[in-house]
Amino acid sequence: MVNDSPNNSILTFSPLMTTKKVRDHFQTPNQKNTKTTTVQQNQNTQRLNSAQKSQFFPLPNSYLHQSSPQNARLINSIMEDPNDETNNNTAEEVKNVMNSTTQVNEDPDKSGPYTNNINNLETSTIVDMNQPLTQADKLRLWRHDALLQHHYKTAVYIGDKILSLTGDPNDAFWLAQVHYSSGNYQVARNLLLGPKFEDSIGCRYLAGLCLYKLDKLDEALDIIGEINPFKKDHSIRNGDGGIKLEASMCYLRGLVYNKQNNFERAKECFKEAVLVDVKCFEAFDELISNHLLSPDEEWELLECLNFDDADNNNELVKMLYTTRINKYKNLKMFEESKQRLIEEFNLGDNIDVLLSQAELYFIQCKFQKCLELCSTIIERDELNIPALSKYLSCLYEVGGKNKLFLTAHKLAEDYPNHYITWVAIGIYYFSIKQTADARMFFSKASIINPNFAAAWIGFAHTFAADGEHEQAISAYATASRLFPGTHLPNLFLGMQYLQMNNYTLAWEYLNFAYSVCSSDPLLLNEIGVLNYHKDELQRAEFYLRKALGASRSLEYGSKSWCSIHCNLAHVLKISKDDVNIFSTLGLIYLKMGKIANAIEYLHIALSIQPTDSIATDLLDKALDLNLKLANKKMLDKSLSEGTNKANSNLQQQKNFSGILGEFSGGNKRNRKGLGRYQNEVDDDDEIMDIESE
Repeated sequence: MVNDSPNNSILTFSPLMTTKKVRDHFQTPNQKNTKTTTVQQNQNTQRLNSAQKSQFFPLPNSYLHQSSPQNARLINSIMEDPNDETNNNTAEEVKNVMNSTTQVNEDPDKSGPYTNNINNLETSTIVDMNQPLTQADKLRLWRHDALLQHHYKTAVYIGDKILSLTGDPNDAFWLAQVHYSSGNYQVARNLLLGPKFEDSIGCRYLAGLCLYKLDKLDEALDIIGEINPFKKDHSIRNGDGGIKLEASMCYLRGLVYNKQNNFERAKECFKEAVLVDVKCFEAFDELISNHLLSPDEEWELLECLNFDDADNNNELVKMLYTTRINKYKNLKMFEESKQRLIEEFNLGDNIDVLLSQAELYFIQCKFQKCLELCSTIIERDELNIPALSKYLSCLYEVGGKNKLFLTAHKLAEDYPNHYITWVAIGIYYFSIKQTADARMFFSKASIINPNFAAAWIGFAHTFAADGEHEQAISAYATASRLFPGTHLPNLFLGMQYLQMNNYTLAWEYLNFAYSVCSSDPLLLNEIGVLNYHKDELQRAEFYLRKALGASRSLEYGSKSWCSIHCNLAHVLKISKDDVNIFSTLGLIYLKMGKIANAIEYLHIALSIQPTDSIATDLLDKALDLNLKLANKKMLDKSLSEGTNKANSNLQQQKNFSGILGEFSGGNKRNRKGLGRYQNEVDDDDEIMDIESE
């Protein structure tokens, strides 16, 4: 590995730059030349003005970065006709960009990693604005135009000719980039082989990326290195404001380790990548979305990040990152960041801001609100994986089986090979109690993407629902190993052992989950239940009271909220006789619609303290509700009996009409038969008279 810092490399950002221009652009003068006096600065400023008059401009990397074909043509037009009045504003813009991006040290007495090009005109790259682009430069713009417009055959055809003409590593990189974009990873890797390009850090990075795509992980580590050799250069900032190549290499190293199931090394590489450059969002997202960090570790990492790398966007980036991390802690800081993003930056309708609020609703068991927000997000981005995961989970919680079916069916039509499709189908089958089919689809999703936590958790849930504790424990243990930053797998492991009456192992896993996240009310509730079964009522009361305090943010009346209140009431009922305990039990049963149980507990409360106003009011409400329900049942019964009688009368009328019709139809019968019919008619008249009375 070469010793030059990759943070100085602009190889991957400018299609017009050659290796020589890169060296010239970042050339660092001697230490004695970096300390200039004010007089020398004034002289340099005068020389700069004269250079501007003669149409000479030192172009920094940020201006040479051709993010679009239009920018490339704009530079070309200025170079071809610098005296055109229409280009004056553009030339002034070039000057402003150059002044804003090349100045590193405002204090002339201080030296930095590389000095201001304005103060070092002798060593800066000077482009003669009167000189037209060379033949190779025009071909590079052609190649770059084709790449941006996805004309890969054209880009390969022209890029190959440029590389034959120049033999420059920068041109080799861009030709390999075309092959990589078109999915030809082996071709790109073969192009970058050989000693001619191995000194180029950008080429080594792209070669390692191709090997990662080809699943040649050991060879990729040989190319990019098992550790970061540039740790001393974190302070060097890119002159063009782009992502440091060092951070990208750390991120790629983390991807390789993650695919090798070396999760601890992968976590360290991702952390190093985002510490080297906060703009490396890919590494930050890997840490958060794959649950590699605990809630405490996430907040510690956020405090360590150097957001100054984002220049004047430092506050914006910090607030965006704050809304991404775990919501179990520092909820106040999250709310402040979200509010500032909405008010100061007008991002209230942004998908990521909406998603952060949906995640908060989800952990607070406010499933209906979360469902509404996720629906809004999916309407705008139908393959937003975090939003889809929350959406499917909320549909299961609220019992939306029809919507689950329709969503899974649509995903199967549009994205048949995506892992989220199999997860959606699995959740649907799990909701209709077909656990065997659900298990099969969850398994397919986990094979396609082993880093998707929801697939592993769902797979384990299918065993737990069937009472297969051993298989469920095995699946939960795998999820715990893959996602060490989330407490849920260990929580479910503890619940399984609790059902098996293995209190020792249940406490071990619940305690480990508590060390990861100590503020989850559901976890605190399970620890309280465990201590209740162990007859440790004081400890059970302690954890259940903590769960009660943490449940204040939960949806009122949700299953989790009711479970916590019921468990605490049972513990208090056994440990002490208190009117508030039985009043609380009565209130809970009243909310659950179990009126008889509510009346029973409220009577017990009043037997302890007959003057308690709360119990009296609740009992009055319970008795009124019970009376209304009883009256409604009686009314429904009366209406049902009346309907049955009316149907009977109608049937008898039909029989009577049939007899009369048959009698008047002209059929001659003997008098004995006629008497029989007459007797039947008389009997029917008597019946009708009795019913009418």
